[in-house]
Amino acid sequence: MKLQDPSATGSAAGAVVLDAEERDLIRSLILADPELVLSDDQVMRALIRATGPLDRNVVDLRDKLVERLEQRLSKLVHANRSVIAAAYENVASTQQVHRAVTQLLEARDLDDFLRRLTQDVPRMVSIDAVRLCLEADVDDIRPAAGVAGDLGGRVLALPIGMVETYLTLHPDARAGRIVLREASEESDLLFGFERVASEALLRLDLDGAAGLLALGSTDPDRFTPEQGTDLLEFFAGAVARLALAHLSRLDPGA
Repeated sequence: MKLQDPSATGSAAGAVVLDAEERDLIRSLILADPELVLSDDQVMRALIRATGPLDRNVVDLRDKLVERLEQRLSKLVHANRSVIAAAYENVASTQQVHRAVTQLLEARDLDDFLRRLTQDVPRMVSIDAVRLCLEADVDDIRPAAGVAGDLGGRVLALPIGMVETYLTLHPDARAGRIVLREASEESDLLFGFERVASEALLRLDLDGAAGLLALGSTDPDRFTPEQGTDLLEFFAGAVARLALAHLSRLDPGA
């Protein structure tokens, strides 16, 4: 390989001149891995600019370049649509949670708060079931005493330590503040007759007492470990604070 004489007519100054063996080597490399050329935008543009009257090979080369650009554009459009869809979904979810919290803030008393939480909130945030669970001095899971009977077991008293136990029922589970997972047979312990396929478990700190807000959905993809938990963290904090304002009138172990 050598540099061509810059004084040569019609040749670019400093142009690289390849011997036959080097040309064969480059040709074999490209034939072995065409992506070396096709995936390099600068190389493709240089090849097209270097051609004279378009022959069939050059037309094919340009067609291939256009095809590659169309593929990249399609991927970009798909990614853009996915981002926009996720943004809309996030905005919609935020609005749902805010409306649910506003609904709870308007509760007149304890029974009204619990009724709104367990009956109205599921409809507002597009889920199928809500359980408010409070640890108390009881031997097994039971409907909380002192709660309006028409809540149908949606407010539950749990034995001491049951919140932690339920959060870590699965061998690979981690007992964080928020746990999102596929439902299992054990989910019946809380949701009973309302069958769910996925659940979001929100740990509640009720002034030192352990509590759990369980959200259930018949959609197996509604709650998954990969999802963000910011909105659920906000909702759990709001529910805990509002519950504390009413719990003085509720004795789960009575």
